[in-house]
Amino acid sequence: MSNVVDYQHGLPEKGVVSPEDRAFMERAIELSIRNIEQGGGPFGAVIVKDGKVVAEGANRVVPNNDPTAHAEVEAIRNACRELETFNLEGCTVYSSCEPCPMCLSALYWAGVGRICYANTKLDAAAIDFDDSFIYDQLRLDYDRRSIHCEHFMRQEALEAFRQWEEKTDKTTY
Repeated sequence: MSNVVDYQHGLPEKGVVSPEDRAFMERAIELSIRNIEQGGGPFGAVIVKDGKVVAEGANRVVPNNDPTAHAEVEAIRNACRELETFNLEGCTVYSSCEPCPMCLSALYWAGVGRICYANTKLDAAAIDFDDSFIYDQLRLDYDRRSIHCEHFMRQEALEAFRQWEEKTDKTTY
């Protein structure tokens, strides 16, 4: 395996951590620390494409009264605005902490090519940011989950899916 990281032509090989990676991670960690002083949670994220920072984000759940305002989601939103796209293919995300289930899902939906993180989900759980209950809930049948789910009016809702399927000028994602 080569230790060469060519950021101008895509993502590095798996398992290769370069000095540039360390610098981007330092920035994510710096954001996480600074964000505490600004009333947010201890999480920061940086999105990089072609060796350049495209966007940053920090956890703004409490200041914004938004449970989805996690660092990675904020960074995704900022990157998509900056790049004028919903697809972050070829991007690397540097997060001060292992992404939670919501953020991990958002990173998959955004199409990022690589996720780098510093703190682990166990480190987060140790300071009361424990997402294990979400992972546990996802493994349960619907009727055993703590949030009760009702399924109805499927036939009526399928109309939107039929129209989408027939639409010839749609942008798929």
